Amino acid sequence: MPTRPAPTERQKRLGAELRRMRLAAGRTTEYAAGLLGLDRTKVSNMESGVRATSPERIRILASNYDCADEPYIDALAAMADVRKRGWWQQFKGSLPQGLLDVAELEWFASRLRTYQTVHIPGLLQLGEYARAIFASALPPLPKSEVELRVVQRLRRQQLLDRDQPEPVDYVAYVHEWALRMQFGGRRVTREQLMHLCEASERDNVEVRVLPVEAGAFPGAGHAVLYAEGPVPQLDTVHLDSAHGGEFTHSEAQLAKYRAHMDWWHAHTLKPLDSRDFIFSIARQL
Repeated sequence: MPTRPAPTERQKRLGAELRRMRLAAGRTTEYAAGLLGLDRTKVSNMESGVRATSPERIRILASNYDCADEPYIDALAAMADVRKRGWWQQFKGSLPQGLLDVAELEWFASRLRTYQTVHIPGLLQLGEYARAIFASALPPLPKSEVELRVVQRLRRQQLLDRDQPEPVDYVAYVHEWALRMQFGGRRVTREQLMHLCEASERDNVEVRVLPVEAGAFPGAGHAVLYAEGPVPQLDTVHLDSAHGGEFTHSEAQLAKYRAHMDWWHAHTLKPLDSRDFIFSIARQL
């Protein structure tokens, strides 16, 4: 019997929300199974993201769980609609699932905020710059995988200027040291900084720089992506590290990283000042 593919982060998140809604209503898996005409194991698999469900079943559960939050229910139903395959699926089996999960998270977000302390944010990277980052990994990645990762990273950037759905709003908080790190050498870094300035002129992109003079800052040592969902309950945080990405969406963690983002917004230079700051560093190269 063929093994069922591992669920994506989006599938696991949908299952977690269904379980959270059931527990809030004080219902058992046996109760949910009776509503849907399934056995208890299938409901458990559905709540872990292993088993797919349908928008209709989500609405049945929400109604019987006395959940009256229509925007939230509509958002969950949309997550269950898998009729269209995302572009990132073409990389399945060729790249780590975590990279695909990030692309999917970004694509369905209503707004993205990130802070970066070492790299220029991925959605604003040039190919040569991204290639230099991937080529610095230890143990070394095969050249073929480096190139595939570069292609996938550049494909992710299409959400900034897509037509349908509308382009996502993107706010990038960048520490000064990320601007000065010369991945790929002086020429590549200079071109990357000029590209960052150009990108910051888009209506839906905001780049704000944190100068070193600002001193200590929250979240030092790792990169954070805060993806706002169609409703606040479906916000997600992605933490990037050398051992891979981690997704979190507990209420306490969301509150923590919202506070982080608010701190960065309050302490970084305004967009025009940030652009001038980036230009000044580029001219030094």
